[in-house]
Amino acid sequence: MLTLASKLKRDDGLRGSRTAASAADSTRRVSVRDKLLVKDEGYYQGGKFQFETEVPDAYNMVPPRVRCLTRMWHPNITETGEICLSLLREHSIDGTGWAPTRTLKDVVWGLNSLFTELLKFDNPLKIKTAKHLLGEKEDFRNKVDDYIKRYAR
Repeated sequence: MLTLASKLKRDDGLRGSRTAASAADSTRRVSVRDKLLVKDEGYYQGGKFQFETEVPDAYNMVPPRVRCLTRMWHPNITETGEICLSLLREHSIDGTGWAPTRTLKDVVWGLNSLFTELLKFDNPLKIKTAKHLLGEKEDFRNKVDDYIKRYAR
């Protein structure tokens, strides 16, 4: 279901190579781009969604920055790629935000949950889209299908 998890495992050695950089090079980042494939479940089945993950030098103390590069109709992902996912926040109201014990694998599973647990959101990023889902499920599905056909194949 996810191709990003194997990519992160292969690139795990990058963390060690960053320590060789000079202290003055504090803007150096590791960036991973890959696709999250949503196969046999939910509104987004069959879509291929590309994400960019930027791992800052202060990682694990701060969360990675993740952006969706594929346009989609989603209550917690804007069309410009901003993602609302509590574990990507340094300080989260609900206590499920980033902690130094979290890993990039947790981020992958968190992204996956945005596609499989769509009905469990309490604080959507896009209120209009959330209302669309709750009020007009079939029309919502049609709009998601249209976005997948246009942007996520």
